[in-house]
Amino acid sequence: MNRCVVSGLWRRFALLATALLCLPIPASGMAGPIAAGQLVLDVELDPATRQIAVQAEWLAEDAHFRFVLHESLRPVSAQAGARALQVRPLGARGALRAWALDNPAGEALVLRYAGTLPALEQARDHRGVLQSMPPMASPQGSYLSAGSAWYPRPADLFSYAVNLRVRGAQRALVPGRLVEESLPAPADGVYRAHFVFEHPTDGIDLMAGPWTVRERTVAQDDGRPLRLRTYFPPALDGEPGLADGYLADSQRYIERYSGLIGAYPFTEFSVVASPLPTGFGMPTLTYIGEQVLRLPFIRATSLGHEVLHNWWGNGVMVDYARGNWSEGLTTFMADYAYRVDDSAAQAREMRLGWIRDFAALPADAHAPLAAFRSRTHGAAAAIGYGKAAMLFVMLEDEIGAEAFSHAIRSFWTQHRFRTAGWEDLRAAFERAAGRSLEGFFSQWLERRGGAAPGIERAWLERAAEAGRDARIRLVLTQPAPAYALRLEVRASASDLSSTRSVGFSETRAEAVIDLPFVPETLSLDPDLRLWRVPEPEQLPPILRQWIVAPQPRLVLADALALPGGLGASAAVRLPEAAISAAARTLAQRLFEREAVIAGFEALHVDGGPVLLIGTMPAVERALAQAGLATQVEGMPAGGSARVWTVRRTEGPPLAVVAGQDAAALEALVRPLPHYGGQSWLVFDGAKLLERGVWVAPGRMVKVER
Repeated sequence: MNRCVVSGLWRRFALLATALLCLPIPASGMAGPIAAGQLVLDVELDPATRQIAVQAEWLAEDAHFRFVLHESLRPVSAQAGARALQVRPLGARGALRAWALDNPAGEALVLRYAGTLPALEQARDHRGVLQSMPPMASPQGSYLSAGSAWYPRPADLFSYAVNLRVRGAQRALVPGRLVEESLPAPADGVYRAHFVFEHPTDGIDLMAGPWTVRERTVAQDDGRPLRLRTYFPPALDGEPGLADGYLADSQRYIERYSGLIGAYPFTEFSVVASPLPTGFGMPTLTYIGEQVLRLPFIRATSLGHEVLHNWWGNGVMVDYARGNWSEGLTTFMADYAYRVDDSAAQAREMRLGWIRDFAALPADAHAPLAAFRSRTHGAAAAIGYGKAAMLFVMLEDEIGAEAFSHAIRSFWTQHRFRTAGWEDLRAAFERAAGRSLEGFFSQWLERRGGAAPGIERAWLERAAEAGRDARIRLVLTQPAPAYALRLEVRASASDLSSTRSVGFSETRAEAVIDLPFVPETLSLDPDLRLWRVPEPEQLPPILRQWIVAPQPRLVLADALALPGGLGASAAVRLPEAAISAAARTLAQRLFEREAVIAGFEALHVDGGPVLLIGTMPAVERALAQAGLATQVEGMPAGGSARVWTVRRTEGPPLAVVAGQDAAALEALVRPLPHYGGQSWLVFDGAKLLERGVWVAPGRMVKVER
């Protein structure tokens, strides 16, 4: 059976109907009847002109079909069998246009549409790509995201087959199994590829670019062949060992998670370079910004995270109406697990980072975990990634590693290629644990914020004597309504220490611990295995407080007229416009909300976190006039730009960015927002030289004798 496919890009919509030719489909392609629930797309794209023409075909489930397309795309024709159908406009919302088809139920619908896509928005930063994006094209790369309305959705979940024709000596792909491809021939310069995705999914992403492709085929444990690929631009592909390293690491991660969860659910995995600062995981591939693919941490952590999404999020799909569990579980089994592999200290540092990020949020951003859908800003990430990952840390402590592992494999087996919610996860863990976990999940999913336990006092009730341990009685407190908690208490004396577990579920309770020595101090949850509001002693200022601040203030050091007649010298004031412009741009990228320009008095007056930005001499003058240290203890010298948070007991939270010149400040625009978990940073241009978090050991409670 042959079908009409798109041939040629139509320059005018008036000519579109005549530009459709009936061409034979290869036998290995989309020949044969369309399956129920399947969408078949024939796509022709010219990245140079940004023109696209698509034919979509699917089985109609009822007589009235409604669909949405991006405003850049217009229907050309529709038919059911040999009968032409009218496509009626229904209205618009923003950049989306709704359309309607009336058709005989059960017949195959054929819709043809075309248009000129928006240009690739290369100025989008890492936050911008988390927002909705239009379908975009350019010679540097094209990205048509699943949510950009570049195709008609036949159902909430569907399978698909896509036939691609791309001009301009480029490659293209969609998630799925590559059935066949042919490289551009001199005669027409068109790349052709056919992909199929046989499993239910909720969307189709299309990517194209001027890539060099490397491929490796390996055998999986169950004997199935696994195709591994990299799609890198020539300059990136030419870096010695880079592409081969990604292929090897992809294989390693797939083997790791196949052993922990179950067999890899797809036939291939590709690492695709993006001209945008993306970090997306899709079935069978990850789409990562080409600017960061060279960085070692991408292969060490981010790649494994995206590989794991082939199980969580793509293999088992998320029921977003009931909350997004996949980011937390993926963070726990990838990013956090790699820290556990490194050392207990590294794992604790990551848990501390999650808690500090949470503590940096304003109170109105403490949403319940059950309400998390996707990461659109730092507050959502702190909950949907950090709190969710900590839930799994606490859950493994609650039921034990063996039961936890069994539950993971059972959950995968039962929900593979189906949608699942938090309740389905809870059921799997309850079966493995052999008991109800309703209370555990309820308090960590449905309540805002976190627990806030503390030790009110502790005293020696019985000294060690006659072969008996010393007994310490302590009073534990927490605000109402109380959480049901089990947490560790560490007792210390000189070079001795011992840890005991205590539980309580009231706002005030007494507990007893027996020890082989008399302790001097007690500390609560010293290893940070509980999602809680940290004590002030554990909260050094970190940049996240400024990133998510609801009312940030910006002080431009080089523009200040300081009290007492002090101010920038004429030599410094000459480039003031360039410096101020660089500072404003940097603040705009760093803050999630618009900053208010403030004067010198903001360094002392409460009203929201303050960011002081400028050249190093101007920053030093402002700090000296404010009575603050100009040399930061514990922070290495050097660098073209230095960033630090100020530890102070009075006044508003203050962070400082000092650069050698405007260029040094401009170099921070892209990297700085990625380091919200740090207290200080030293840069050479855009390259990070050093970073750190101010030491904060936590609260120690003295044991009364």
